[in-house]
Amino acid sequence: MGDHQMVFVGGLHRSGTTPLAAVLAEHPDVSGLTGTGVVENEGIYLQDVYPQLRALGGMGRFAFNPDAHLTEDSPLAGGASAGRLMAAWSPYWDLSRPVLVEKSPNNIVMSRFLQASFPSARFVMVMRHPVVVALAMAKWDPLVVNRKGRRRVGFEGYIRHWIRAHEILMEDESRLSNLLVLRYEDLVEAPEQQLERVRAFLDLTGPIPATGIRPGRSGSYVRTWEQMRTGSVLRRRRRRVVEERYGERIQGFGYDLSSLGVLEGTGAPSARLDGRG
Repeated sequence: MGDHQMVFVGGLHRSGTTPLAAVLAEHPDVSGLTGTGVVENEGIYLQDVYPQLRALGGMGRFAFNPDAHLTEDSPLAGGASAGRLMAAWSPYWDLSRPVLVEKSPNNIVMSRFLQASFPSARFVMVMRHPVVVALAMAKWDPLVVNRKGRRRVGFEGYIRHWIRAHEILMEDESRLSNLLVLRYEDLVEAPEQQLERVRAFLDLTGPIPATGIRPGRSGSYVRTWEQMRTGSVLRRRRRRVVEERYGERIQGFGYDLSSLGVLEGTGAPSARLDGRG
């Protein structure tokens, strides 16, 4: 790794990790992976150290797979894996820049493993309202059975997966030295303020450009959720199931189920830097 600072960005699909990683890479001291030829330039698809998402069950399933939750106790953790990962990723970074960013969804459940392999690494995790994420993912995954005969995850399944992934992150939080958790909703409402938090967390000199962070991306999902209140019997049932089965746990993460916003009085997620809260 040499003198580089490693930064791992994580968060479930459709949570805002791609625009965040993109604006980070616009800072003159930061390089993101580019020209990789893989989905969203995500490092998971360039390496062979740990399993890829498909082997872990894919989107909407991987957090339930014990093999996805890698920690410092994994036999894969350590310097040898760090060397292999750096060899896989380095061709796609500008190594003249001191800060190197890798972004993949599964980082949300394997940050302890990455910390064991890169002890000085810093982690920026993005969380977005689970209903919005689930509606967005369900739109991506419209078929009941895919072409390979596998049943889709479905709206409720994406809610369950969101909860499990973020429960793992919260369980791991106390074991991470350098963690910053951002809400997508805060990021798009006040991008300069939230990116200043990121800048300070990463010890960067000069602001992170806010270009590419655009508000209003959740409006259609808010309307869909409202329509599920009075729509068909099936749509009403889907909403009711989420409210009754998962409402309390969703609220525990600071999210409102009525407006799909952040609960009033809920502060920003905490940050840990070098073991200090």
